Amino acid sequence: MRVISGSVKGRTLKAVSGSQTRPTTDKVKEAIFSMIGPYFTDGAVLDLFAGTGGLGIEALSRGMERAIFVDKEGSSIQTIRANLQATGLDARAEIYRNDALRALKALEKRKNRFDLVFLDPPYRLKIAEQLLELLLQYQLLQPNAIIVYEHDSA
Repeated sequence: MRVISGSVKGRTLKAVSGSQTRPTTDKVKEAIFSMIGPYFTDGAVLDLFAGTGGLGIEALSRGMERAIFVDKEGSSIQTIRANLQATGLDARAEIYRNDALRALKALEKRKNRFDLVFLDPPYRLKIAEQLLELLLQYQLLQPNAIIVYEHDSA
């Protein structure tokens, strides 16, 4: 797993050890960023259910100004922190260990607004609709925000 493009192109990212985390493959990551626009001039990205932080780190590398990473697993938080430090992008990031639903409420209170949101919940959780509703209800999206939701093929 690596950063595909941008300011830290080619940097290797650590995986979450001994985890059920499904890191987004380089091939899928490349396809996602080809669809949503390869580079950004600024803006904020939310990487919810961040796992390794690979998607948010890719967005930072490609020009997003800042990122917020949320995951409830301690091993994921440690991996995200290590990956941000290894890429030198840690000054532009915040990391929160929290449940996704609670995190969205906290982000609302802080009046955060995002240009890009990655939603990659464990497939067993069927909360896509709820997450999308909360993003709208809490006004967490900038006009023309992009949401990327990863789900199983079923």
